[in-house]
Amino acid sequence: MIKFSELNIGNIVAAEFEGVKMEGEITDLNHDEKQVEVTTKIQALWYELEHLYPIPLSDEILLQFNFTKHENEDGSIKYMKDAFRLVTPSKNNFSEIEMWYREDRRHHPDVHYLHQLQNHFVSMTKVHLTNE
Repeated sequence: MIKFSELNIGNIVAAEFEGVKMEGEITDLNHDEKQVEVTTKIQALWYELEHLYPIPLSDEILLQFNFTKHENEDGSIKYMKDAFRLVTPSKNNFSEIEMWYREDRRHHPDVHYLHQLQNHFVSMTKVHLTNE
């Protein structure tokens, strides 16, 4: 389950409605009720936390978000988006990440899911990470 405190407007999560999970963007937060409005391709609905799921980081996800990929000689993978860099030990191994943007370097931040990466990205670059 995702912690409410980790969620921000603009984060991408999977929302479950009537047994079907769909990716969507968080468009509003109700702090009093701990509910999250998620807009999918179909509609915007309010969800309880138990119906929200994080999207694991993967090579496929980063490429969908317009990162370019470079395989280093040591087997590590560097993903780049403008001046933002993210390095993983190997393809689809996101257990240890290093990321940096200009002088802001973060070694092994607790980033395993897309919404966590989006939060770090915006705090470092002041720009929201989207797949557009």
